[in-house]
Amino acid sequence: MIIPYKGVYPVISDSSFIAYTVVITGDVTIGDKSNIWYNSVIRGDVAPTKIGKRVCIQDNCVLHQSPNLPLIIEDDVTIAHNSVLHGCKVRKNALVGMSSTVLDNAEIGEGAMVAAGSLIPPNKKIPPNSLAMGSPAKVIREVNADDIAEMKRIREGYLERGQYYKKLEKKHLKNEGGI
Repeated sequence: MIIPYKGVYPVISDSSFIAYTVVITGDVTIGDKSNIWYNSVIRGDVAPTKIGKRVCIQDNCVLHQSPNLPLIIEDDVTIAHNSVLHGCKVRKNALVGMSSTVLDNAEIGEGAMVAAGSLIPPNKKIPPNSLAMGSPAKVIREVNADDIAEMKRIREGYLERGQYYKKLEKKHLKNEGGI
């Protein structure tokens, strides 16, 4: 469901995959070839949400903001299943692991990885190319070649699957008369 909030409509690239059970409302921008998976909610009703190109927002994610704290997700980012992002920044090529929470004014640096189940508290800055984990999260080391390869594998796999599901849903929903 893609709906306006107070007359402001989401702006979504035609090349992106938005699963039919996703809710997107208000001041939300989604770039080319991004994919937003089942049951995720993106509300742009407090401040803007800007999602770059080739971003993967996996199933059951919640994205929101605080006043004067937009949510910014740069290009080639992966946000894994069940994560919550609130008024934060995630720089390009980063990955936020499953069931993680990133809170107001936090920043995940370029190429950084947040381990599954981590809590990034308000105002915390995770440096570029770092691996952070825990609750609250602490930087434990720099990402290595294996981490970078795994982040790339995940991102590219979701980009491919997103385009497949986009075609599949279009065909299925057309044949079924819509949902």
